[in-house]
Amino acid sequence: MLKRTVNFLRGHVRLEVEGAFPERFLNLCAQNAVAFWGVEWLDQHRLRLTVTRRGSRKAIPLAQRVQCAITPAQKVGAPYFLARFRKRYALLAGLALSLAAVSVLSRFVLTIDVSGNETVSSAQILSELRRQGLRPGVYGPALDENTIIHEALLQLPELAWMTVNLHGTRAEVLVREAVPKPEDREEDQVGDIVARSGGIILRVEALAGEAKCDVGDTVAAGEVLISGHIRLEAPEYSGGADLGWSQVHPRGHVYARTWRTMTAQIPLTAQVKTYTGEEARLWSLNILGRRLVFSRNSGISFPKYDKITSTWTAALPGGREMPLALTCETLRAYTTAPAPISQAAAQAMLEERLLSMLKAELDTGEVLSTQYAVRVQGGMLEVRLQAECREEIGRFVPNPGPVSEAE
Repeated sequence: MLKRTVNFLRGHVRLEVEGAFPERFLNLCAQNAVAFWGVEWLDQHRLRLTVTRRGSRKAIPLAQRVQCAITPAQKVGAPYFLARFRKRYALLAGLALSLAAVSVLSRFVLTIDVSGNETVSSAQILSELRRQGLRPGVYGPALDENTIIHEALLQLPELAWMTVNLHGTRAEVLVREAVPKPEDREEDQVGDIVARSGGIILRVEALAGEAKCDVGDTVAAGEVLISGHIRLEAPEYSGGADLGWSQVHPRGHVYARTWRTMTAQIPLTAQVKTYTGEEARLWSLNILGRRLVFSRNSGISFPKYDKITSTWTAALPGGREMPLALTCETLRAYTTAPAPISQAAAQAMLEERLLSMLKAELDTGEVLSTQYAVRVQGGMLEVRLQAECREEIGRFVPNPGPVSEAE
């Protein structure tokens, strides 16, 4: 295999020799150090053999010395292949440019692959790497991988480790995500359950701690409902003093009747869009992260228009996208004109939206009754919702300090 490769690079010629004594020609070739191989006798006075490109020049005068006619039958090898382009300057220039492009472009980063991430998106990592200088089209040998990795990890605290490996035109980014710090358990915290909103108490379920309200009481927002600071009384019939105070994590549920007021507005006129039929297209080519705009007419004559962007990205047969994309932006002109909106439809929409917002805020609560008030002022429709609800109003508010034992 190696010998075939060497022969192809230096070139070789298949010669046909004819004469009274062709064997004398073989003897002269051996005496004058003309390498030959593949001797094939065609008949008693004719034979074929293969010599090197340089040996073919010596073979012609040697054949004349023994009165033999020599004819080249086949020329094979790189020198003869390249000789075909001596007068085809365009093809020769194209071949040179192709070789130069392969040797130069192979040193640029064309694709970037990210692996090892689960919660942090690849788009977020690629965006940060672009800020640090690693992007499609950058010159690979000029990159400082250590600096890029260090700066990217500082900006992405969700990552614990990163490395960048360059494989020709592909940059491989491997990451490992940081293990999140375990949050403090709520059961280890002390504090109180307070009211998130005011209302009338319907039911109190104090599972741990001391209840500070009863059914029927009216409470305000922020008022303590179940306290985590409890007094330890002395055992019955002991006659001794109380054992002191203790702090626990309060647990329980407090349900109350609450009243909520919500307001929403909408204009009674809307701008209706009508397309005029005028269109314009802007073409651009994105090569290695740089945008080349073909349409130089940057002054769009349309005062109002919609933009529809279509992008075609070049991809390899395996599906890997290349940093080469053609973009077409279609601009469609339109005009707007005011049009009235049905007040009944707008009112129904606002009422439905307010009720949905109320239910989202209540979560597990329920709406007992609703009442809507409608007002039109300054071209605006205003709908106010007043609702009576039943919901759990308790929320835990921690206090600093660990749980203490009874003194």
